[in-house]
Formats: sequence, C-alpha cells, structure tokens
Amino acid sequence: MKQAALPSASEALALRDRPEPASALSAVATLAWRAMLKIKHVPFQLFDVTITPIMFTLLFTYMFGGALAGSPDAYIQFLLPGILVQTILFITVYTGVGLNTDIQKGLFDRFRSLPMWQPAPILGALAGDLFRYSVASLLIIVLGLVLGFRPAAGLVGVALAFLLVLLFSFAISWLWIIFGMLVKTPESVMTTSFLFLMPLTFASNVFVELSTMPTWLQAIVRHNPVTHLTSASRGLMHGTPAAAEVLWVLLAAAAIVAVSAPVALRMYHSER
Repeated sequence: MKQAALPSASEALALRDRPEPASALSAVATLAWRAMLKIKHVPFQLFDVTITPIMFTLLFTYMFGGALAGSPDAYIQFLLPGILVQTILFITVYTGVGLNTDIQKGLFDRFRSLPMWQPAPILGALAGDLFRYSVASLLIIVLGLVLGFRPAAGLVGVALAFLLVLLFSFAISWLWIIFGMLVKTPESVMTTSFLFLMPLTFASNVFVELSTMPTWLQAIVRHNPVTHLTSASRGLMHGTPAAAEVLWVLLAAAAIVAVSAPVALRMYHSER
C-alpha cells in the first residue's frame, strides 16, 4: 500500500488556522492572575496585606484607645473604619511599584509588542490589586470583630464602606501608575508615594476626631480627601448620615480617573 506523501513544512504551516487573538476580557483576566501570582513569588508584598494591618489595629487600639476614647472597646468603634482606609491606601503603591519593575525588566516593551488589547497590562494589574485590597480589608474587619467592633449598620453597611474604599483606591492607583512610568526605580516609586500618603493619612480624622484638633489644623484636615473617605466609611458602617461624604468621594474618584487614566494610558503607549 502506497503511503501518502507528507506535506512540506511551508505547506503544513499554511494549512494551520491561526488562533483567534485573545479577547480584551481574557487578556485582562490573564494579566490579573499574573499580578496575583507575583504575591506568591514576592512574599514581602503579602507582609503589607497581613502583618501591617494587624500591627496598626492592635497598636492603636490597646496603646491609645484608653487615652483617646476611654477604653479600647470604645476606640475600636471609631478606629476600625479609619484603619481600613489607611491600610488600603498604603497598599495602592504596589500598582506603581509592580509596573516600574516590569519596565526595568523589559516586560513593558514585550507586552506592547504582543497582539493583545494594549490597556490589558495596566487593567490586569489593577484587577489583581483589587484582590490584594480585598484580602487586607477582610483581615481588618475580622480582626476588628474579634476585638469588639460592632457596626450599627451591620453587614450591609460594612460591605458598602468596603466598596467605597475599593473604588477610591482604584482611582488613586492610576496616580501611582503615572509615577511608576516617570521615575527610574521601584524604590523611587515607593518613596515618592509615601511622601504623599503619609501626610494625607496622618493629617486626617483616621485616628482622632476633627473637633479635637486646633482650629487652623481643622481647616486643613477638613479638606483632606482621606478625611472625607474615612467619614463616609464610618457613616456607612455605623448607620449615621453620610450621603454628602459618600457623594464627595464618588465625585473625587471619578475626577481622578477621568484625568489620570488617559494620561497613564498615553504614557504607556508612548515611546520611552
């Protein structure tokens, strides 16, 4: 029996159908999974998600709770929404750090050369970071419940506050993406980010009531975006009026994304 002739290499390649390019959603999901896997290979990133929130919550609750609110049990009701805000905002810097690391390793140019939806690397990194924010938030809330935190608005209020913090953190992350493409090293991204975040979080109502501050300082702290976010989160968790604060946070987040996202994407596509 005569054996059929095998096709040549060029004929074999010509007969193969080219695979369909990945959809935008598939590309974003793949790169989001990559961002989460980076935590496994860089365990230090897990430190800020787990150990840091525990340290801050325990430290301020038991060392300062009695002096600031009369008892740790009373202070945790005030503190926990603020700690949630502070912790998640600090974690947002890793978006810029991760992007800058990819740039230094050459993955930046590799991603831009691949036949995929080009915003996917940035949106995938942001989606992966949302997972990191969620882990940190869940840890803080569970620890708070163990320490005696009792939100008057129940699970619904806590969930709404969490979503609000998540939304604002997503907006802030775009700023660190811009920084990640402007500076030369990941360490520079970290340093620059904390130069902004430290004053914003500590010069706010995260740890103490606005009314306890000097008048001149109140005027500054009152206009701090972290103050608005913290007040909105407390209001949602404890069922107190917070509509004006929530609206302010939503508008601020929308404005930040509207300005910074196009700039970040334009910088990502431009030649370096």
